[in-house]
Amino acid sequence: MRFNGWIAGLGTASGTRLVVGHWPDSPFGPVTDVMVEHADGRRVLLAETEELGRFVAETYSFDRVRVVPVSVDRSGPAWTVTAGPLTLRFITGGRGPLGRLLHAVPPVLARRLLWVRLIDVPARLLRGVRTHGSAGNGRRERYAVQDLHRITTATGVLDGVDLGRLAAVDPPVRFGFGSTPRFPALVRVTTTVEVRARRR
Repeated sequence: MRFNGWIAGLGTASGTRLVVGHWPDSPFGPVTDVMVEHADGRRVLLAETEELGRFVAETYSFDRVRVVPVSVDRSGPAWTVTAGPLTLRFITGGRGPLGRLLHAVPPVLARRLLWVRLIDVPARLLRGVRTHGSAGNGRRERYAVQDLHRITTATGVLDGVDLGRLAAVDPPVRFGFGSTPRFPALVRVTTTVEVRARRR
């Protein structure tokens, strides 16, 4: 199961951390999901469809799954994500040295399992970051990152409450085997989830 798109990870002054997966190309069509970890550790998935919500919840860990209307508007570096009770706006900056390095790798190489495993070693220098590992229900997952931009500003409102200024993703999120980088970032990524065939 291959998802091509973008992942945005950011923290807020309220302690809420957000991970947005925007997938123009996925097994479920163009879809978006938002993973929310509150300051008290509660993990909530906001999914665009029941099918997507079920798949993501079987791959990651959540305390609650909510199926809500989701929309994404992108105008250059400015993104607006609306997902049920959440409205999130953020702006990205240019590529830093790491982003330029990732962008220079040919996509066909970046998606190979050997390469993904190789870059997992330096990726671990970023606290909590992993490029491959074990997911839920015996699944394996890998992230082929092909670009990276820092998020420079963000505002968000969740359930009518202002989330406060942009902050680091600290502590790391606990949805799966790895977190996003500590610094707020938007990455271009191909995510591959290996799903065991169901026995008849």
